[in-house]
Amino acid sequence: METLLCYLFLLPKVPTVSRLFLWFVCSAFGLGLSPLACAQLKVLTSIKPLQLIAAAVQDGTGIPDVLLPPGASPHNYALRPSEVRRVAEADLLYWIGPDLEGFMQRPLALRKLPSVAVQALPGLHLRRFSEDSQSHDEDTDEHDHDHRPGSLDAHLWLDPANARVIAEKMAADFAQADPANAARYQQNLVSFKQRLEQLDASIRQRLSGVAGKPFFVFHEGFDYFEQAYGLKHAGVFTVGAEVQPGAAHVAAMRARLSEAGKSCVFSEPPARPRLAETLTAGLPVRLAELDALGGFDEPSPQGYEHLLQRLADSLAGCLEEI
Repeated sequence: METLLCYLFLLPKVPTVSRLFLWFVCSAFGLGLSPLACAQLKVLTSIKPLQLIAAAVQDGTGIPDVLLPPGASPHNYALRPSEVRRVAEADLLYWIGPDLEGFMQRPLALRKLPSVAVQALPGLHLRRFSEDSQSHDEDTDEHDHDHRPGSLDAHLWLDPANARVIAEKMAADFAQADPANAARYQQNLVSFKQRLEQLDASIRQRLSGVAGKPFFVFHEGFDYFEQAYGLKHAGVFTVGAEVQPGAAHVAAMRARLSEAGKSCVFSEPPARPRLAETLTAGLPVRLAELDALGGFDEPSPQGYEHLLQRLADSLAGCLEEI
């Protein structure tokens, strides 16, 4: 009973007045509920995918928090004062690193509690953008972040092998900060890795049937996932958020699509680029979405698996139709 009450007491959306009422009722009935009795590890992540991995490891002991709201881009986000305070107050904080979230560097310099840039963890599989990363009809002056040849591809969470490394680090950190729940964190880690192994096999089988079919993306952010499952995009159509490309640029992109024949073009939520309809009009091209951030997922223990499964379903669902 007390475990359930603690869970209700600590839910982030429970109003303060309701928390106080719950505390009063429990005290009246001698249940001994107090904020100290229900203290939990305050884990904060920069982006949703890290929150989903943390939720799998922290399952049953707490709910990790996340900084970026749904639909926000980690490439150019600006923290509000209330979010800077959350950065300062979290017991443990996880971010990808300066190659993805440059906005985090200043508030983290003032933080006194532990922070982990996961891109620096040993054992990760890291990739860098190659010379032909700039050869996909993209206007680099309009690009909102650094995909220069040789720079780190920071979308590393899309490789399930990397997710396992991140989860292992989180489980060790959680256990050190909260020894009373160390066994639970280890049990959660084992369960997470077992589920990932099963999912990995399922996705691999599903996507094997569409390997080699042409598809294009509006953002070169899926290479880890593609590499893990034997896929490769045929091109990247990078367009600026504010400035639309000129007629010659659009014609070059349409020529690539026309040459590819039946293909898929994937954009990212929350909004499809206005150029997408113009670019594909009259061509045997299907439009679909890929969500690398899982921005609208609740932080459930299976949230990270849902993110990967939806990517696989989106890719296969479109490519199977061409």
